[in-house]
Amino acid sequence: MSQGMSKGIMSPPANVRPPFLTNVGIEQRLDAQVPADLSFVDDTGRQVKLGGYFGKKPLILSLVYYNCPMLCGEALAGLSASMKMIKFDVGNEFDVVTVSFNPKETPQLAAEKKRDYLKRYGRANAANGWHFLTGNADSINALTKAVGFQYQYDANKNQYAHATAIMVLTPQGRISRYFYGVDFPPKDLRMGLVEASQGKIGNAVDQVLLYCYHYDPATGKYGAIVSNMLKLGGALTILLVGGLILILIRLDRIAPRKGWDHVKPHQAGLS
Repeated sequence: MSQGMSKGIMSPPANVRPPFLTNVGIEQRLDAQVPADLSFVDDTGRQVKLGGYFGKKPLILSLVYYNCPMLCGEALAGLSASMKMIKFDVGNEFDVVTVSFNPKETPQLAAEKKRDYLKRYGRANAANGWHFLTGNADSINALTKAVGFQYQYDANKNQYAHATAIMVLTPQGRISRYFYGVDFPPKDLRMGLVEASQGKIGNAVDQVLLYCYHYDPATGKYGAIVSNMLKLGGALTILLVGGLILILIRLDRIAPRKGWDHVKPHQAGLS
């Protein structure tokens, strides 16, 4: 499926979409609050509230349906591969919540998909941080509306037409970033998580990268800020030159003393 992107909307304008894609797209709702009181069922069959995953860590929210024959599997595989490329661990620095938007899918199917993608991810304790949920139509509709995820059921094919994206949420459940497609650059994913955590995860290098790179909602990617890179380069140059000058001054002060120490008393006219 081909999607255009403009002003944070990942789809062609509604008036030029073909009939089977009329309601398909992603409309960004940056800083919107994801409803905490929505009820779902997790992969163990337990009733949960979405807000139960809020409070401590940034989250990645992915909306898929588990029996999707194409894009959803690619998106989950891409997410798993990207998470393997960053040092943050699912369940430690961040959590992932994957929700099916097909109300007919079951917790048993969610559990099967969880086993598959945890095996792909391959890190210890990830089971406690990656949650696969199913739910009823009311909860699904409220969630997808809140995050701007638009999809459409095709009865003739018994499939859903949909776009693909993941959303990075703050620990409080507010939408911080959208990343489009089925392949998520690890650098972008890491910076998105650091930003969503408000610097509570990551290191000094991440802060420098966030100074030099800016998130573009229209593309769902981070791009270089040339002016900030030049400022940073200039500051580093000043520090290096200043450090070199200090070293030369110290060497200049030490050198005469060392030279005097090697002069014998009769050579200095003191004997």
